[in-house]
Amino acid sequence: MSAHQYDHGHTVAGWVGFGIASVGAGVAGLGVCTVSGVLIAGGLAIGVVSLLVTWALHLSGWGKGPGLRPRAEWGWRVRDSAAPGGHEECLGCRLAGRGRRAGRAVAPVMPLQREGEPETVAAVGADSVR
Repeated sequence: MSAHQYDHGHTVAGWVGFGIASVGAGVAGLGVCTVSGVLIAGGLAIGVVSLLVTWALHLSGWGKGPGLRPRAEWGWRVRDSAAPGGHEECLGCRLAGRGRRAGRAVAPVMPLQREGEPETVAAVGADSVR
């Protein structure tokens, strides 16, 4: 039996990005404590590097897209099989030109209601139940 029963999303991209960002936060914190603008800027620059490294690792398959992965890909050292084509709802993939499939129209969330037309029962019930 596995140690966890659901997909935690721990990935190489996540761990490497976290490690680099932690160093950047430490450097920026040291800059605040020593009142050094150079260290603060350096810590912020390391944070930006962390974002770029995490993004590059995600695009190369070492990250995780939104949603659940197949159970065989739950290990953090397993590459993502959907990465080359991009993830449908992933901002990082869309920024890289991947993700949304060509020729597929985005459907509106809720159809427009015409003036004078009564609301449907399904639309009324969907908002009121929480």
